[in-house]
Amino acid sequence: METTATNTAPEPCAAPGPDLDLVTVPARQGLEAVDIIRRGADRTGPVGPVLHDGSGDTLGFLVPPGTADAWDLPGSACTQTDGRGMRFGDAVSPAAGATGWLLPPEAVGPVTDPEVLRAALGEAARLIEAADNCR
Repeated sequence: METTATNTAPEPCAAPGPDLDLVTVPARQGLEAVDIIRRGADRTGPVGPVLHDGSGDTLGFLVPPGTADAWDLPGSACTQTDGRGMRFGDAVSPAAGATGWLLPPEAVGPVTDPEVLRAALGEAARLIEAADNCR
């Protein structure tokens, strides 16, 4: 029996393209989330490309297009990029103080699954809060 079902959900394993969405978070929480996703990658899937800003204050996770439509995690923002200013596969290291890749697309491949990112950011926030309360 042959089926021809169509999947309309965003594809978390798609190669980075020009119209991805970008979830930005404080750098400390983002770095924790990267570690959390990497440790659980065998269960949840890998972390995708991650940008860092020139000042080191924020990280940006590339996620499938359409994620911004339903993103509502406090302390973070998700914006549609529509390809504005994004260059993938750029092997040149960023200049000092410039925005650049923490995890470049060619090193990690697919974009980050938004549900995996949401869970990792929540866990990261709880870990940071616990650590800060121990001082």
